[in-house]
Amino acid sequence: MSIDFKDHGKQPYVLNIEEATRQNENFRTTIWTGEKLQVTLMNIPPGDDVGLEIHKGIDQFLRVESGKGLCQMGPSKDDLNFEKEVGDDDAILVPANTWHNITNKGDEPLKIYSIYADPDHKPGTVHETHEDARNDPNEQ
Repeated sequence: MSIDFKDHGKQPYVLNIEEATRQNENFRTTIWTGEKLQVTLMNIPPGDDVGLEIHKGIDQFLRVESGKGLCQMGPSKDDLNFEKEVGDDDAILVPANTWHNITNKGDEPLKIYSIYADPDHKPGTVHETHEDARNDPNEQ
């Protein structure tokens, strides 16, 4: 199945989200950006992480399609008082204004899709690598 990895935002769109998540080879690929919702796919290499972050006023849902990781959350970047191992089929719910990170603890890529409400990344965002994400001036 061929996936069109572009931002289809503000247009009706249907896809097999599991297949798209597994096929995504970029660190982050934004596939849909609407007025109140955004969907991204992530491919976290072994030993890498999403990156410690906070989304001001934005709730986030993440689902692990494959791989193993450690999810950490907390009220400040120095107080990640919630830790949970995550794996295939786990859902992660991040409240707005909560510091969080997910680290790949396995030997294979950690494949995740993420839903932001409201959108968090510029429409059409693609980061081939974690370094690209870190160096993007549009990122917080």
